[in-house]
Amino acid sequence: MSVPSSTIDPLRFREALGHYASGITVITSNVDGEPIGFTCQSFYSVSMSPPLVSFSVKSDSYSYPKIRRAGRFAVNILSGDQVSISNRFARQGANKWLGVEWQNSPLGNPVIDGSLHWLDCEIHAEHIAGDHLIVIGKVKALSLEETASVEPLLYFKGQYHSLPASIQGD
Repeated sequence: MSVPSSTIDPLRFREALGHYASGITVITSNVDGEPIGFTCQSFYSVSMSPPLVSFSVKSDSYSYPKIRRAGRFAVNILSGDQVSISNRFARQGANKWLGVEWQNSPLGNPVIDGSLHWLDCEIHAEHIAGDHLIVIGKVKALSLEETASVEPLLYFKGQYHSLPASIQGD
């Protein structure tokens, strides 16, 4: 039975979406010499040609207006051992960068050490979607380091997870 959208309880909606496993990223930028960033699990590829990616962010985000002003961002795809990084950048306020090692990307965005991969992007488009913004970035550079033995950081049903050992087919 279908339930009309006007009766969808926000908590039940969030619970239902929590059953979709997603990778964890930290979106970063650098504005006026200040590194900024936030944890984001709503990241995905959009187009191969041109190379476009997207993430969603709350409309009232503290960090995103600064990223918009910079016009560029990096997507740091977190590895399974970066739970503390994910938790740190999910909070607002305190100095998120204290003790975090990072390097500048080719566009000048912070790339967090230990990330699986990173993508360096310029803001290509932005769309309002309810209480969020959908941001599309054009990829200008990316990392291609070998990470075959490193697991990604995943989020499922409100908890962090890792992938089980690979299963080989017949």
